[in-house]
Amino acid sequence: MLQTISLYVALAVFGLGLIYKGSTWFRHSIGFDAKNIGAGKRVAAAARGILATVFSPRVWTLLKAFCGDVLLQWKLFQHDRLRWFAHMCIFAGFTMLFLMHAMARFTTIPLFPTYLPTLNPFLFLRDLFGAMVLLGLAISIYRRFLQKGQRPPTNSGDVYAIVIVAVIILSGVLLEGAKVSSYSAYQEMVEAYAGGGDEATLQALEAYWVETFGVASPHLQGPFNAATLATGKDLHRASCGECHAQARWGFLGYGAAKAMAPLALAADRVNLRTILLYMHFLACFLGLALLPFSKMLHIFSSPLSLMANAVMTKDQADPANVATRQILELDACTHCGMCTARCAVAIAFEEIPNVNILPSEKIASLKKLASGKDLNDTTLGTIQQGMFLCTNCYRCTSVCPVGINLQNLWFNVREGLLAKNLPEFLMLSPFSLYRGLMQQHHDHGHYQEPLDRTRQAVAASCDMEMVENRSLPLELGHNGTPGALNLTPQSATFSNCYRCMTCSSVCPVVRSYTNPMERLGLLPHQIMHATGLKLWDLIFSSRMLWDCLSCYQCQEHCPMSVRSADIILELKNLAIAHAMEQSLRAAEEKP
Repeated sequence: MLQTISLYVALAVFGLGLIYKGSTWFRHSIGFDAKNIGAGKRVAAAARGILATVFSPRVWTLLKAFCGDVLLQWKLFQHDRLRWFAHMCIFAGFTMLFLMHAMARFTTIPLFPTYLPTLNPFLFLRDLFGAMVLLGLAISIYRRFLQKGQRPPTNSGDVYAIVIVAVIILSGVLLEGAKVSSYSAYQEMVEAYAGGGDEATLQALEAYWVETFGVASPHLQGPFNAATLATGKDLHRASCGECHAQARWGFLGYGAAKAMAPLALAADRVNLRTILLYMHFLACFLGLALLPFSKMLHIFSSPLSLMANAVMTKDQADPANVATRQILELDACTHCGMCTARCAVAIAFEEIPNVNILPSEKIASLKKLASGKDLNDTTLGTIQQGMFLCTNCYRCTSVCPVGINLQNLWFNVREGLLAKNLPEFLMLSPFSLYRGLMQQHHDHGHYQEPLDRTRQAVAASCDMEMVENRSLPLELGHNGTPGALNLTPQSATFSNCYRCMTCSSVCPVVRSYTNPMERLGLLPHQIMHATGLKLWDLIFSSRMLWDCLSCYQCQEHCPMSVRSADIILELKNLAIAHAMEQSLRAAEEKP
């Protein structure tokens, strides 16, 4: 009765949790494009999209994704076969245990009316599927905790997923072993099915079970003579044979019984099998009830992500469906770390201790952001820095085994963070190239305003004002110098410049304007001259410094081998480093 009540409670919590988490896919939003799309509009768009897919040729694409990417895990197989093998062992083994054993009343018994868990093939298959899960867990533990290489940090969700599955399987194996060796369980069976025999015959049956099934008897010890075992075997066939296959077929449970043999009688006296039974059921019910609120939700969200991305095209997808899909993708992430292992800038984490640099760790921060939690400027700043430290190489998206379109997600979130009016200094570096290439996806105001805000922050950190639409006079520098220009060997080559203007003549940025002096302030050759004079205020307030494309045309054409592009890049780094230091100091002083 208690087990039945616990099952219904677990199912109720599971169902309500699944409904709640499913609703967040439509209620929560992330990024710039989704902020004005309501939940009702997203539900309607999702319904239209599903119907349009089901009743169109795209349904075959959907079925292909379900069979190949969901059931066979083809994406994972292409990139990491050992991980695929581990995942398939856990996925297939646990699924078959759930269908054949946990749901036997609704699945196995209707299909096989003679089903009993102590008969073959069910006894052997149950242990086989359990062994598959344990093998998959062992490989996963080795890869996550022992294997060397670029790995994402293991979080509490990863530990919970491993522990809950391990407890379910191991408690089941130990329970089976305790039942095999339990003398009280044997006595219950004898009273139910063989109680009519005389004492000598029952002793022969007991001897046969001790010898063959591993029962720990307080009265009998082997070895037994052949006649006794023959008599016991005959009674077993008449009374028990229809219900019990050889215990050795349940190789995990039988092995556990043999391992526990020295303590079997003591375990039986404290009723260990009942304790293990409650432990097994509690672990199962706890895992079921908490599934929607844990990493295990990916059992549902990952297949949905794979199928949604298979049929949604970038240019034709409804923005409302894109907004829903991106929230769904946050729950689809399994924290496997494949994106981090392939990330081009993950190595930067060794120098910049911001966990949001790692693609696999961005997801956790984005969940907090999407849920609407009130995050302070420092937290938002670290998330924003991690989002912009990205080369947009698409490696993370191409290797994601659950099909998350990480590249679109990063881009959308970056623009949403910029709308929070925090300056992002990485926008002034080559990391912002992808944003420039995607400029057509924004109106001019949204694209330009964050750039202007960040440039103003750099100027303010050096007590300067940005100079626009006029030529810059040659003034002496001030005392707010960010630092000396000596970070790299090529930085000293500016002294070779004799202002021939070749660099400015070939610069594509300069050639984009009729009057570049008014627009850009200093031109490349003037930046080299100002660097020699240490006119930092003129340099850092010049738009040329920040509009430089790092195309290296100036450096390649310089007759004096001035490393002008490298010098401009170093000047940017000096200004940004100083501005970031000032910004962090202000954030720490902020109450």
